[in-house]
Amino acid sequence: MKNYNDLYKEVIVPNMQEKFAYSNVMEIPKITKVVINIGVGQSQVNPKILQVAENTLITISGQKPKYCLSKKAISGFKLRQGQKVGLAVTLRGKKMQDFIYRLIHIDLPRIRDFRGLDTKGFDRHGNYNIGIKEQIVFPEIKYDEVELTHGMEITIVTTATNDDQANELLTLMGFPFKKN
Repeated sequence: MKNYNDLYKEVIVPNMQEKFAYSNVMEIPKITKVVINIGVGQSQVNPKILQVAENTLITISGQKPKYCLSKKAISGFKLRQGQKVGLAVTLRGKKMQDFIYRLIHIDLPRIRDFRGLDTKGFDRHGNYNIGIKEQIVFPEIKYDEVELTHGMEITIVTTATNDDQANELLTLMGFPFKKN
């Protein structure tokens, strides 16, 4: 396992500086944080999904998640203001680097019929979003103990100013994007 900082200094910085002609090393984009979200809008119908989602995030990230509450009531969805509708974990530093390594080398190859990540996940501000349909792709979660399956969204936040820079950064990091 190559350290993220060593990979960044030895591989990413020279390649990015050559491709985008940065005048200063501090202009080169880097990954600042990784946010993992799970929506649990079904928690009113099935309250067990809230606990399952929380245990999943604790197991995957090693951190306790924060609850996201609804901002306003919507009667059509039987939603009240202040109700728990999601969970989120923000990873930075060493935990972020370890999670990215595990995601690239262990978790993504375990997805059924995986053909690479789609480049449409960029949000025009240099951030990348990955949607995962089932939590069982993570080896930390034991398949026998899973009672309810749920999906999650992983957002990789970078300091890149556009999608081309972010795409190049993540490609150099080793993210398996589809070849167009």
